[in-house]
Amino acid sequence: MRKYALLAVAVLVLGGMAFAKGSISIMVVWSGTELEAFQKVVGAFEDKTGIDVKVESVGRDLPTVLVTRFEAGNPPDLAAMPNPGQMAEFVARGGLVPVEGFVDLSQHPKAFVDLATVGDHVYGIFISADLKSLVWYNPDALYAEGLAPADSWDELMYITETLASRGKVPWAIGLESGAASGWPGTDWIEDIMLRTAGPELYDKWVAHEIPWTHPAVKRAFELFGAIVRNEDYVYGGTTGALSINFGDSPAVLWDEPPGAYLHRQATFIKSFIANAHPELDLDRDVAFFVFPPIDPKWGTPLLGAGDLISAFRDTPEVEAFLKYLASAEAQSIWCGALGKLAINVNVDPSIYPDALTAQAAEILKGAKIFRFDASDLMPAAVGSGAFWTGVLDYVSGVDLDTVLENIESAAQEAYGG
Repeated sequence: MRKYALLAVAVLVLGGMAFAKGSISIMVVWSGTELEAFQKVVGAFEDKTGIDVKVESVGRDLPTVLVTRFEAGNPPDLAAMPNPGQMAEFVARGGLVPVEGFVDLSQHPKAFVDLATVGDHVYGIFISADLKSLVWYNPDALYAEGLAPADSWDELMYITETLASRGKVPWAIGLESGAASGWPGTDWIEDIMLRTAGPELYDKWVAHEIPWTHPAVKRAFELFGAIVRNEDYVYGGTTGALSINFGDSPAVLWDEPPGAYLHRQATFIKSFIANAHPELDLDRDVAFFVFPPIDPKWGTPLLGAGDLISAFRDTPEVEAFLKYLASAEAQSIWCGALGKLAINVNVDPSIYPDALTAQAAEILKGAKIFRFDASDLMPAAVGSGAFWTGVLDYVSGVDLDTVLENIESAAQEAYGG
């Protein structure tokens, strides 16, 4: 009977039929332009349905505030989950509502449905993602050397070695980011780990079910080190990698002559490139390819982050809002305003600000395996502490075994032994 009641009250509110009455609350991390964009999504939903949506922005305190509210028995109706790991924690505590019964998940790539799945049920929907597994290049400069984008790690190393043999610098790498220095290197290691150890071992690494001294982790560091610790391969050598700000580092690819030829970074680096070289036509002068596979059996997994929404209560209004957030209409508003990548495969590519973003969105559509940035999922003492510091130590020349033992020591304490 309850299901029929839901249908009677809220069914098909999105189809222009009878509107449900009532209100819902959602807690989000966003502020500034992101919050403004989400309010546009909310406004369109309210106009369509008559349902009032109260948005509570708590910023970076969201994980703590959400746990406190949940434990007090007063969670919001919905919330932006910090990441899939914390979503799973709320599921384990009986807090979240399965969504597969009323959201059309066939419009979302399986990789993102899998990320929101715990056991036999899906407990959230992704409304957008950021893609990190990209290698940026200046097409005019790379093609002038008779080289082309790499389809494998061997090809990537061939490009690297060929450029170095000609007295040219293959890579621009910047690890400096103030108090967050080191994080760009963790992204390299995460991408490599996915391609050499596979997603299951990657997940165990995130959960500290394998130690940092595990051979798979060591190999990922070593492959990164084969590039970043080679003075001939990196703009400015190791000193440059350690001292150049991550946002400034790719600019040299478009200097005349080019200071370097390749730069691995997420979709957001496009704005840094444009600011450094406003004369560029982004769709003609800037290009990227997917960070290539290393061990063929693992293919080309994608690394990044995403915006995940889950529900603590099951009401007609909540179901209607989740259904809307999963739709191409809602994601077109959200991603069109921000340049984020939509999850719904039916979003029109014309909503994106440029062809580069549309290309990244197309790559995302084909995602077979997608994983969140590992350091963001780890306890802060590890992910944004010992891991960041360990990268800097390793690049500066500290013995790798010592680096990994130091991170493992921090991990044992942070994960509770």
